[in-house]
Amino acid sequence: MPLPVPDVPATQRLALDCRTILDHRGGKRVCGCCGALRPRYKRLVDNIFPEDPEDGLVKANMEKLTFYALSAPEKLDRIGAYLSERLSRDVARHRYGYVCIAMEALDQLLMACHCQSINLFVESFLKMVRKLLESDKPSLQILGTNSFVKFANIEEDTPSYHRSYDFFVSRFSEMCHSSYEDPDVRTNIRMAGIRGLQGVVRKTVNDELQANIWDPQHMDKIVPSLLFNLHSGERTESRSPSPLQASEKEKESPVDLTERCFRELLGRAAYGNIKNAVNPVLTHLDNHCLWEGKTFAVRCFRIIMYSIQSQHSHLVIQQLLGHLDGNSKNSATVRAGIVEVLLEAAAIAASGSVGPTVLEVFNTLLKQLRLSVDYELTGTYDGSTNIGTKIIKAHEERQLQEAVIRTIGSFANTLPTYQRSEVMLFILGKIPGLHPTLPPTGSGPDVTRMIQVMLLKSLVQVTAGYETTNMLTAMPSSFLEPLLSLSLTEDPEVRLLVLQILLSLIDRKDNRLKFSDVSIISDISVLKLKVDKCSRQDNLFMKKHGQQLYRHIYMGCKEQSSGREHYQRLFTLLALLSVELANEEVVVDLIRLSLALQDLALSNDEGLPVYNRCAVHALVAAYLNLICQLTTVPAFCQHIHEVIEMRQKESPHLLPEDVFIDNPKLPSSLEKVGGDILFLQSKITEVLGGSGYNTERLGTPYVPQYTDEDRLSKRKSIGETISLQVEVESRNSPEKEERTPAEEITFETLKNAIVDSVGMEEQERERRRLVVEKFQKAPFEEIAAHCGARASMLQSKLTQIFEITIRPPPSPSGTISSGFGQTQSRSIPIYEMKFPDLCVY
Repeated sequence: MPLPVPDVPATQRLALDCRTILDHRGGKRVCGCCGALRPRYKRLVDNIFPEDPEDGLVKANMEKLTFYALSAPEKLDRIGAYLSERLSRDVARHRYGYVCIAMEALDQLLMACHCQSINLFVESFLKMVRKLLESDKPSLQILGTNSFVKFANIEEDTPSYHRSYDFFVSRFSEMCHSSYEDPDVRTNIRMAGIRGLQGVVRKTVNDELQANIWDPQHMDKIVPSLLFNLHSGERTESRSPSPLQASEKEKESPVDLTERCFRELLGRAAYGNIKNAVNPVLTHLDNHCLWEGKTFAVRCFRIIMYSIQSQHSHLVIQQLLGHLDGNSKNSATVRAGIVEVLLEAAAIAASGSVGPTVLEVFNTLLKQLRLSVDYELTGTYDGSTNIGTKIIKAHEERQLQEAVIRTIGSFANTLPTYQRSEVMLFILGKIPGLHPTLPPTGSGPDVTRMIQVMLLKSLVQVTAGYETTNMLTAMPSSFLEPLLSLSLTEDPEVRLLVLQILLSLIDRKDNRLKFSDVSIISDISVLKLKVDKCSRQDNLFMKKHGQQLYRHIYMGCKEQSSGREHYQRLFTLLALLSVELANEEVVVDLIRLSLALQDLALSNDEGLPVYNRCAVHALVAAYLNLICQLTTVPAFCQHIHEVIEMRQKESPHLLPEDVFIDNPKLPSSLEKVGGDILFLQSKITEVLGGSGYNTERLGTPYVPQYTDEDRLSKRKSIGETISLQVEVESRNSPEKEERTPAEEITFETLKNAIVDSVGMEEQERERRRLVVEKFQKAPFEEIAAHCGARASMLQSKLTQIFEITIRPPPSPSGTISSGFGQTQSRSIPIYEMKFPDLCVY
């Protein structure tokens, strides 16, 4: 419905028509009385522009325009449109002085006006900024950016539903990559682009009505632009400018500005936006090969980890782990760079959270460790013998393995005690050779051995600094028994790592370093040992696992491949047991063990080299010197010191000061060791018995017990492993148990068992040798026939059992008999049974 036309005089209608015509004409200078017919807001806008643009904005007239805009806010959108029209015309005519005045006026109006109708004014403002940013003149681009930054700092009172900032994100990102010829101008353009991106983030990040700045389409432009300037600034600063240049650039540093903007962006990221912010970083580092240098990648993620909220740290770590998995077949330097970043991230995340998926972190790192070992030994990424396009360098893979091991230790240091115990069990369960259920390692014993070493090194990192008050929880049976079985292997490096793990777990009072050097100390008070009373949990631990520890110390001294470092750590282990976990019973057992080690060094049956025998003698002397001072029994100390003095005079090669050195002077043989240079069990029993120790236990020599674990741990081939497993199975088979009648145990039986134990052991050893030889040398057909015969025998037994257990069910109609009066043996199906009518419904 058309609006009614008001009845106005003809003269007034003519003035209105003239004003309408003049509204569509530009220019300030309107001659005659026609200028008075222009709208007031246009006259006020025209008055702010001086005759000479170099004079700048007319401040008095600008104040009038601002007052008019505040008094009549409905005119604000028209003021903005008119200023935009003038600015576009001035840009087209290259009158840049008037352009600057127009932008200054817009800035002042924005700062002063916050009415509800400001949205339409902002649209005109953004249109003008866009016009400046599209210009080829760097000065206009910087001018538009500065105005946009001022606008971004304004908090608007009313929301906007239709405003878009996509152009500004793209244009500012493009300015960040400016390649202008003049370096100073190029730097100014790039810094303007960075400030512009910072303004876009500030304006949109907290406004839910705006386009989501965290969308990948925006983050894939913003983040790489910031990283590009951060990296470019690092390279520029690394050229070490002169002091004069440095002082000139101190005012504004592109690197500092970029880092500040990057931190602000990450600091505003919520839980659901972390992934979109970090993914472009990973992609940028991949595309520009920045993992290999490590320093820039590490710096980027330091900024990320310190900028985001601490409770979101685990999200970044998970993304890094996933990226590491995705680069499994990339070069070792790239994977090492990612691992180094993980190492730094884990150290920073210690104050926050590694996340709920702790075992997933270690599983990924252990998988990378295993892959690296395979790559190093096979020389290819796919396991084939074909020459690939990428050449694998062994030293780079070793550097990667060391980085992974350090990272595992760094992650472990962020965990509480109970989680670290779970991780220890988890890593131990990954070691090949301990569990028959583990899959084969692939390429052979070399791979298995290297994986064992790498996983044990990882376990060393996890146990370093491990603090616990209860040894039963720190070393449960499920952890200690497999670990001790590794200490019986023939590989000296594996045994050394196992000893290091044990020392880390047992040392709870930082006494370990005080026993690092094996020596005779006349007064142990100089060591300042921390000794507390043994707790109830420690007593229970030693009752449960003490004999295992003693036996493995004995077996470790018995190994021919043990060297100087092995004996030093064995001495440290004995000393820590005496300080950390010793009660009266443990002290007696440790003294008995020491005397048994002395007998081992005296025996020629074991075939130990001269150095090993001298080292065992020296270890025993150093330990008895320590334990006698801990027990504070004067007669015991006197006997030990007398023997040590005799050795210093007659046999210095039996003391640690002459054995555990770089070039020890040792005799060719140890045939004449005896007399006063040996520690006497009878004398020690006598002096300790007088002080209240158990003389019966002291008088009983220590004899280690050999178990199946010891034999299995010495396996050298797959054939021997299979034969030993078959032997154990045959020994525990049901048919053998059936055939063996229960023997009556009498005194004569026990006597014969003790007398014939040596002969029985020889027979057992010979039988095992024959079984091993059969599986190693017999043809495959014979072994298959043997296994097939056992399988058929098992099947026949099962058939007999099934025939006995299957009985015909009772028939409702009575017993079913065959024609000869015998009960029918087959069972009747339910559908053939005849039920009474009362049972059917």
